Amino acid sequence: MNEALPAAESTVSAEAAGSAMPGASAHYQAPGAFTRKVFNRLVAALTRRGVSVLGSRVLEVRGRTSGEPRRTPVNLLVLDGREYLVSPRGHGQWVRNVRAADGELYLLLGRSRAHYRATELADQEKVRVLRSYLQRWKAEVGVFFGGVGPDSSDEELAAIAPRHPAFVLERIN
Repeated sequence: MNEALPAAESTVSAEAAGSAMPGASAHYQAPGAFTRKVFNRLVAALTRRGVSVLGSRVLEVRGRTSGEPRRTPVNLLVLDGREYLVSPRGHGQWVRNVRAADGELYLLLGRSRAHYRATELADQEKVRVLRSYLQRWKAEVGVFFGGVGPDSSDEELAAIAPRHPAFVLERIN
């Protein structure tokens, strides 16, 4: 989940974000204090109790440095029977942890814990996913997409695709 508070947001360069994709147009918009301390915690608490807020889940992934489980609320997109995760803020901690864990992650909702393998989409594969994501959550995350929305052209969506990692999920039994 990502609260839209542009004044409290900051953009981190590709170098500072530690992009795992050399040459990628990596960026990250860090959440403000309200988002970190109130909004994300509230959504995560509701999700842990089994209340999905517009498709929310708690992502659990092994930390790339500590090896300890790291949890963050995310929006699970279901499109044409497939499940996706999109990072509206860019190449942040959870994205880098998923990459370092070779895509292995869990999505939590209440007592339910689903095991997945995430495969990162190439930029040219993201247009349809980004459009659908923005149709569902533009009011919440639109500020992070630089004026591009669900009604934007394929070219406009393709232009921002490198800034927004997206993963297709495959459930592991």
